[in-house]
Amino acid sequence: MGLLTFSLNITLDGCVDHQEGIVDDDTHAFFTRLMDESGAMLWGRVTYEMMESAWPAVARGDQEASPAMQKWAATLETKPKYVVSTTRTDFPWSNSHHIAGDLREGVQKLKEATPAGVLLGSGNLATELDRLDLIDEYRMVVHPRIAGHGPTLYQGGLPSTRRLELISAKPFRNGALALHYRRAD
Repeated sequence: MGLLTFSLNITLDGCVDHQEGIVDDDTHAFFTRLMDESGAMLWGRVTYEMMESAWPAVARGDQEASPAMQKWAATLETKPKYVVSTTRTDFPWSNSHHIAGDLREGVQKLKEATPAGVLLGSGNLATELDRLDLIDEYRMVVHPRIAGHGPTLYQGGLPSTRRLELISAKPFRNGALALHYRRAD
């Protein structure tokens, strides 16, 4: 069974607004490596739609981008993408699949069917999956910014504190820090 790894950009004050992170070649290369190491992506509908609106054009070469961004887009294009949604059932972007029904059962089956692991990239979905004790690891990139606004990570709350074990910490040239944690409890 593969691990479910939650990975996201976050500011020092907990903001997960995708516009607040530092977008550069180092961060794109980092997330491309994470995708290369995983067997599939998992998102909620809102994140899927945000990604779907931007990255296929970059992968096709219709939009100018740096080599690191193009590699990210090309990797994302070929990666299996699973989407949890109760309001949408049609996901035409290449290699996209719908997870419907019982959330615990659907994600558990995905983990079992994906030995290389699943990379989760949606904050709201992560809260729900953490409530179900399905997240195994956390790979956050903490950006040296204070946004002063939301949305923030886990703003819906969790039933209990999660104890984590630090696996690694890697600084980027831009001042961001990639943190890798595994659940300790």
